[in-house]
Amino acid sequence: MSSLNTLLGNTQTFFSELAAGLVTHGLPLNLGPMDHICYRASTKAEYSALKDRLAEHGHILVEGMIGGRPIITYALHQPLASPFGPVPCLELAAPKPGKTHYTGLEHGEIVVPDLHTLLKNYPHVPFHQTAMPAELTLALPPLQVKFHCQSLADTIATEIAEGTVVPVPEEYI
Repeated sequence: MSSLNTLLGNTQTFFSELAAGLVTHGLPLNLGPMDHICYRASTKAEYSALKDRLAEHGHILVEGMIGGRPIITYALHQPLASPFGPVPCLELAAPKPGKTHYTGLEHGEIVVPDLHTLLKNYPHVPFHQTAMPAELTLALPPLQVKFHCQSLADTIATEIAEGTVVPVPEEYI
C-alpha cells in the first residue's frame, strides 16, 4: 500500500502553504477545524487510478456528479495531522469538462460557526463571496482555503438521506 504522501504529494508542505496564506492575510489558524482537503486529478484516467488506491486509506462516503464531473469523498482511516487539527476526510475530484486542471492538492475547507461573522471580523481579507451564503473562498494561488458552516461529512449524510446525490454514469470513466 502506497502512503498518502506518495499518492498526493507532501501534505505537510500543502498544509504549511495554506497556514502561511492565512497568516499573511491576518487570519488565525484556529477559526475552526479543517474537515477535508481536495486533490484534483488532471485526467479521467488519473482519477480512476487514484480512486482505487485512495480507497486503501479510507472508506468511501460518497461518489457523485458535481459540476459535470465525479467527486469521491473518503473518511480517512487515519486523519491527516495539520496546523488546523486532524483532517478526517479527503476529496478526489475529476477534471471539469472543458477545463485544464493541474494534478495535485488544491484546497482545504474549514468549518466556521458563521460566514457573516467571519466577514465582519476580517473585513480586510479578500474573500471571494460568489458562492455565498454557502461558502467563502480565500485564493492563495494556486491553492485555496474555503470556509463553510457545515462539515463535508454532514453535508454528504444530508444529501444521501434526501436522495440528492447524482450518480456517476457508468460510461463516464
